Formats: sequence, C-alpha cells, structure tokens
Amino acid sequence: MSDLPEDRPVAFAGGRAESFVDLLSLDEIEQNIFRGCCHAGAPLRAFGGQVAAQALIAAGRTVVSDRHVHSLHSYFLRPGRTTSPIIYLVDRVRDGRSFTTRRVVAVQNGETIFTLSASFKVPEETPEHRRAMPDVPRPEDLPDPYEGLPREARDHYEVSQTRLVMDLRFVPKDRDAPTHLTDGIPHQRVWMKAAEKLPDDPLLHVCAMAYMSDLTLAGTAAAPHITDPQNLQMASLDHAMWFHRPFRADEWLLFAQASPTAQDARGFAIGEFYDHEGVLVAHAVQEAVIRQH
Repeated sequence: MSDLPEDRPVAFAGGRAESFVDLLSLDEIEQNIFRGCCHAGAPLRAFGGQVAAQALIAAGRTVVSDRHVHSLHSYFLRPGRTTSPIIYLVDRVRDGRSFTTRRVVAVQNGETIFTLSASFKVPEETPEHRRAMPDVPRPEDLPDPYEGLPREARDHYEVSQTRLVMDLRFVPKDRDAPTHLTDGIPHQRVWMKAAEKLPDDPLLHVCAMAYMSDLTLAGTAAAPHITDPQNLQMASLDHAMWFHRPFRADEWLLFAQASPTAQDARGFAIGEFYDHEGVLVAHAVQEAVIRQH
C-alpha cells in the first residue's frame, strides 16, 4: 500500500489545500471506499487532474507496495463540484502473479462523474530503449512565467492553488509564443515540478504527475483555434498515461506536448515526460472538448 498518510483530514472543500499531499489525501470510510475533496478552481468546478490523481491514490491503497503503477485509462463523465466530497469506489478486478488491476468509480451527489482503470506491475530488469529528450533550455535558465504580470494579477497568482503546489517554466519557440506550430500542428514544452519536497512514496509521485498532466494538454490542442479566451469551452473527455521509469515529481520534469489533430469540437494531444537528465519517464494522451462560443 501507499505510505501516504491515511488520517490526514480532508477539510478544504471549495477552498485551498496547503500542500500537494493535501491535494491527494483521502479518508478511508470503509474497505474499498474512500472520500476526498477538491480545491477551488474554475467556478465551483473540480480540476480533473485532481480527481484522476485521487482516484489513482484510492486504487493504490488496495495494492501491495511492491507493485507500481504502469498505466491508467480514465473518462471524465460529468463536471465535479468543489462544494461537496467525492466518493471513490474501488473494484479489485484482478491480482495476478505480475500484474494487478483496479477499477475506480468516482461518485458525487449520487452520480458517477469519473471512471478510472489502473494497472500495477512487479518491476523487472529487461533490455530497453527510449527516445532522447528534445534539445531545450534548462528550467534554471528560464524565467518564472508570472514575474512580468501586472501587480494585481501577480498578487492573485501568488496566493493561488497552482502557485502553492506547482513550479512551471514555459519553453518558448520565441519570446512571445510558448505554444507554436511545427509541421502544421501545435507544440508546447513546459518544465514542471511540485513546489515542495514530497515524501519518498512512488505512488504519490505518480499521482502528482497525473495531476500535472491535466494542466496544459487541452490548451496545446486549443491554442491555434482560440479567438476569444473569455468564451472558450474546454473540458477533458478522457485521459490515459503510461509510466515507464521511476522519477520524482518534486524534481524538474519536461512535458513535451503536441496535438496531431483537432476536429468535431474535440482536440487530441500527446505528451512525453522527461526527467532533468533527459530520460523518458512517462507518456500522457488526452482528448478534450474544445468549443469557441
């Protein structure tokens, strides 16, 4: 099982969590049944990355510690609300010799809002290969993206949930275009990490990455088509991840993203996570609703 504290109170519904660990904390209310809350985000709407991360924590709580997450597949069915708890129901689908499978249903106010399937595996030493990291500036050489904001916007960001739990550095194609077109499709590269040191719990780091992975993928797909940001509808439909190698979410990770296609009010994006040494550690794929009203 995860080493994430099980008795940390979940008490920030509709408000602000004080740490990344708080974001992922759950109450175990019965065997295979957990309860969590989501921080404030878009007006009254829960952040999908947090729901996915909490569902994965719930699944991991039912798995022995020598098996690590290698993949997840999920669907966002209804918007979650920040004003009431979310109940996570875990189905122990299979416990095999090498693989363990769990299915999680997230329920709020009597309705299913999210489903997740996750697979866990015993590590093995085998031959391997991997793609090399793109040649990009290091995060230490890039500015904090919010330093140049007007004072009022900067003050708002400094007390926001994102600033509390995340550090971000955008890699620009040029100074004014962190999202750019190459071969006719949009690309975006972002260095990201947890703002604080996290416990030495592999499940927690994987769930932190799941949270991070929902921050910018849909925006990458939407970027070429945004004409009026104030009237943009954008929401995740489904989300999948594969975790290839160990990593720490509290150390810089490059999220290299591209959107091969957008059509039918849906945008599709793929992202690769590389650690600070250039090792490919994970993939994420997402489709999102994108509508300009």
